[in-house]
Amino acid sequence: MSDAPTEPEVLFEVRGALGIITLNRPRAVNALTHGMVEAALDQLTAWSDDDSVACVMITGAGDRGLCAGGDIVAIYRDIPEGGAGTAAFWRTEYRLNALISNYPKPFIAFMDGLVLGGGVGISAHGSHRIVTERTRSGMPETTIGFVPDVGGLYLLSRAPGEAGTHAALTSSHLDAADALFLGLADAYVPSTKLADVATALEAVRRAEDVDRIIEQFAETAPGSALAGQATWMAKDYAGDSIERILGRLRVRGGHGAEAAELIAAKSPTAVKTTLAALRRAAGLSSLEEALDQDYRVGARMLASHDFLEGIRAQVIDKDRQPKWSPANFEQISPEMIRDYFEPLGPDEQGGELGLATDAKERA
Repeated sequence: MSDAPTEPEVLFEVRGALGIITLNRPRAVNALTHGMVEAALDQLTAWSDDDSVACVMITGAGDRGLCAGGDIVAIYRDIPEGGAGTAAFWRTEYRLNALISNYPKPFIAFMDGLVLGGGVGISAHGSHRIVTERTRSGMPETTIGFVPDVGGLYLLSRAPGEAGTHAALTSSHLDAADALFLGLADAYVPSTKLADVATALEAVRRAEDVDRIIEQFAETAPGSALAGQATWMAKDYAGDSIERILGRLRVRGGHGAEAAELIAAKSPTAVKTTLAALRRAAGLSSLEEALDQDYRVGARMLASHDFLEGIRAQVIDKDRQPKWSPANFEQISPEMIRDYFEPLGPDEQGGELGLATDAKERA
């Protein structure tokens, strides 16, 4: 007796003029696998030259969210084997992120429910990003001893004041209003109206039709808690020293002290590298450059103690008691952080990603 055929992990459909990508791992909150990002990259490339497809939409199966990020369990299993599988996944995933950012047709993301980590990469770089009352977004990487990737720091470095620094370092979940304030989303639409938006998009003939349709269904979002704290965040999160940032947050007390406690519980290496990567991302001129940096840092993180330990503590054993090494910020020198950003040699996870170089050659 043969097993029943399994459904594809990502589904593609064309309805009218609308190409639809549906991430289809609902039990895993549509966490991304290498096969999923490879299939999405291939299909988006094909649709970019298909005149019958006027716009593209991405959504998630089930009722829990668009995407909880990359498949962390698969990464945990791959790291002891050298991390080549994870590196290959990132190389494809980051190319997908870059394609979404530069897509020649409207790319509409339904950022409903959980949209974390890699889920931000396949949505927040799109041209039309819709959040709902159910949205819980964010970059949770420092909690597992990693650094936010998929171009997330490129976006957060351009957020108002230092609110993006707060989001990156604390791994806090963001609601719809916060995502709008940070520049990760464009419009607030109640989740009950998403099906109507999708139906209307089937009749799109021109790019400007998408703007009109979304405006038709959009409503005013509730107030953003981050926006209300932006003034003190701009002061307390300034600079390149995590030790000084934590000191200012603790002196402030209240929300500042709470943020300091969250940051202090993360991997010291991941937090310091995240702050350095965020500051560097602010000076980069393209998403491709940022993704090249993300790959460089990620490849080095695969060999670190804290990435594996963070996944173990949060996802595998779930004891929430990671043993970071080094254990405190003072043990981490500027030289140790700088090494994460050095160009990769050809024997380091395939060498440099090279997205910025490829983009320049196409220009």
